[in-house]
Formats: sequence, C-alpha cells, structure tokens
Amino acid sequence: MRVFVTGASGWIGSALVAELLGAGHQVLGLARSDAAAEAVTALGAQAHRGSLDDLGSLRDGAAACEGVVHLGYNHDFSRIAEAAQTDLRAIDALGATLVGTHRPLVVASGVLGLAPGRVATEQDMPEASLHPRTAGVALATSFAERGVRSSSVRFAPTVHGDGDHGFIATLVAVARAKGVSGYVGDGGNRWPAVHRLDAGLLVRLAVEDAPPGSALHAVAEEGVATRAIAEAIGAGLGLPVVSVPTEHVGEHFGWLGRLFAMDARASNSFTRELLGWQPARPGLLEDLREGHYFVTRDG
Repeated sequence: MRVFVTGASGWIGSALVAELLGAGHQVLGLARSDAAAEAVTALGAQAHRGSLDDLGSLRDGAAACEGVVHLGYNHDFSRIAEAAQTDLRAIDALGATLVGTHRPLVVASGVLGLAPGRVATEQDMPEASLHPRTAGVALATSFAERGVRSSSVRFAPTVHGDGDHGFIATLVAVARAKGVSGYVGDGGNRWPAVHRLDAGLLVRLAVEDAPPGSALHAVAEEGVATRAIAEAIGAGLGLPVVSVPTEHVGEHFGWLGRLFAMDARASNSFTRELLGWQPARPGLLEDLREGHYFVTRDG
C-alpha cells in the first residue's frame, strides 16, 4: 500500500514512516519546507511538497495513494482556534478525495479530558467543547458513511522516548528552572502514556485493519501517577520533589499546569482486542530512568 502521511517528519510521524516502510508499504510524506523534505527523504520515504493550508497539495497527495494518515497539526497554543480550522479544512479535503474508495483515512486525536474522573474507553465520545480539534475528528468519522475507512487514533498526552520535546521534556525544563520537581496537590492524578515506537506501530495497524468509524487508544499505560513522574524527574536531575498547591499551578508550571493537574486515565482494551496491538517498549518511568531526558546539549 502507498500511504500519504501528513506530519511525516514529526515526532510520531517519523516513527510511523519507519513502521510502514518496515512492513513493506510505500510512503509519500507531506513536506512544507526543504528541511522537512530532506528529513522525509532521509527516512526512506518520498517527499510531497505542500502544507496543511495548501488544500490542493493535500488532495493530490491523497489521490496518489491507497491510504492517508493525518498527523500534521499546528500546536501553537496562542492560535488554537485558527489551528483547528486549518485542521478541519485539511480533513475535509483529504476525506472528500477518498469518498467511495473504501481506502483508509486515519486522523490523530487525544484522550486528555475525554472522561474526567473515570477511565476513558474507546466508546466514549468527546464533547464538542472539549477542544476545537474535536470537530475535525467528528468530520473524519462521518466519512465512514461515504465509503471511506476512516478511524481516529487518540494519543496519550505523553508520547515519550529519546528525543521527545513534548510534555515530559517541558516538565523537566520547568524543574530545572524552578530548582524543584513539582506535582499538583497530592500527586494522585494520573496521566496515560505510550512510547513513540508503540504509537507508530498502532497507527500502522490502523491503516491496515481499523474498521470504518472506529476510535483507537494509543495508550500503553492507563495512568501513571503524576507524583511518580515528578519523583522520577527529581531523581534524574538531583532535585527535591515538592507538592505545588492548586492555586499556584499556573505560576509554577505555566501553560502546562492545567493539563498536568488533570486525571486522565484511559483504557486500551478495545484497541488491543481489535487490532492485536501489543505495546512492548519501555514504560514512562522506565524511560525516565534511562536518563536521556536529562542530557543537555552540552552533554
């Protein structure tokens, strides 16, 4: 199968490209710059110049392939509404190109905030007000009724591994800056996690076999206590571990504070049963103990 991938040079996208190529597929990766094109080519894929704003390039890429994975997204928190609209238009262009073909369209989503206070399952449907991106996922799902094998992969907030620049790397940076590794309140709230390579494997399985309209959870660990995360960061940096009162979360953690305070447990039972996905990479705490999160550019 030839698969068109947006976000092919990104954190999860590059892992997916390796998975697809390793399984015998061909990959056409969207590249908005020369640097991105070089990165896609270095992975062994073919670069397709364009961007999420260039709907013509998205249609051309989708039309040239037997499947589409949409991972590209603008994660600029100062432009959330604009990013969501770009995403919605991109999904509409990709899905419309595949109508009637019964080819796969896999789009990215998340589990954070899906079911506060309990374990989220793949059967839970996000509220429209949860995040502007929700509308794009709903649109992708609707294409299942128009002859597209569309599915969504909901990622854990922590997709970890060597080279991560996401939430965990941000928590490490905050700990360095503050001189302490913090958690919120009693630290009993939990974050689900998945290793980047396990996430790439799941997306590849979704491309190959996910039923139309299905939602899948890229979650290897249902929930890791945030206090345990803070303790692992503290051990890695040699810093004390402290509780941050709820009223000071924003001041201490910045934009990440509200998210780090959530309890966001999520199940993967349906996903495992449906696709036979078996996460095998290190868990989050084990990954933190390996030390790569604490290596600075100076070594």
